[in-house]
Amino acid sequence: MPALFHAGAEFANWNRDLRAVCGNFSAMMSDQHRLFIGSVHGQDVCGLEVAHIRTNAGLISRHRTHGDGDDDRHCFLILQSSGHQRIRQKHRVLELGPEDIALVDSAQAFEIEPQGLVQNISIHLSRQAVSLQLSQQALFGKLARNSVATHMIRTLVRSLADVELSEGYGGQSDGPALEQALIGLTVAGLDERAEGQPGFACVGHDDIYGLATRLVEASLQETELGPEYLARRLNVSVRQLYRLFEQRHESIARYIQQRRLERVAQDLRAQDLRHESITQIAFKWGFVDAAHFSRAFKRHFQYAPRDFRQHAS
Repeated sequence: MPALFHAGAEFANWNRDLRAVCGNFSAMMSDQHRLFIGSVHGQDVCGLEVAHIRTNAGLISRHRTHGDGDDDRHCFLILQSSGHQRIRQKHRVLELGPEDIALVDSAQAFEIEPQGLVQNISIHLSRQAVSLQLSQQALFGKLARNSVATHMIRTLVRSLADVELSEGYGGQSDGPALEQALIGLTVAGLDERAEGQPGFACVGHDDIYGLATRLVEASLQETELGPEYLARRLNVSVRQLYRLFEQRHESIARYIQQRRLERVAQDLRAQDLRHESITQIAFKWGFVDAAHFSRAFKRHFQYAPRDFRQHAS
């Protein structure tokens, strides 16, 4: 009973913080998890409001506003850092995975349904400014995953969310320029999105290879990442992908594994991630078998993961 009480109290505090940072929200705990995990904090970068949310809540609901208050003056530009979640608004559903970005209208009711533990960064953009740019389009949608605009947003959002970096930015006068840049890139990313067919088949082989490697980089946390996944997302045949990698004396599986191992190694070197176990880090980057990961890591770096971490520190 004390453990249940503690979890309930922790969830209530998180729910309160969520409303303080993001506005008119309520949440429900998940029936699938005995332990609640959650953190939320806001950040001001040159006048831009940034929210960092981590949770395994079952459902997060945004209640409809009257359209004339302070609580609905924003659109939320959401970068999914890790995990998977669904966002529902007006009978439309967005499926977000790691590295996906969505625009959501704050003035309309919507629901967020995390699939396990999720982490995201939300930038609060002026709803009026976004409306002017999108004209008659709905202020809701998922950006094209592999467009130049979306890649630039990821870089910019992570820079804004970096505490040390953001403290070095200019004053409040920089805020409007940053916001306009994000809005322009968001509109471009929404315009470039493609439903099911990214339309990469018309580019040259070198371009397809480059797109494939960038897609690998953006999808390392996806456990299903592999030749079929890449071919489906790039609208090319699996045979063509194999041939492109073989021409460079590479295999797709080996390339993916090496990139995952490099990301794991990067996290093992990070002092601020010392609290995360090696298995947690490995699973975060798409490995699903701890023993297989350990063997692959030692083969690649000549150190077992634990020894590598100790040497790095």
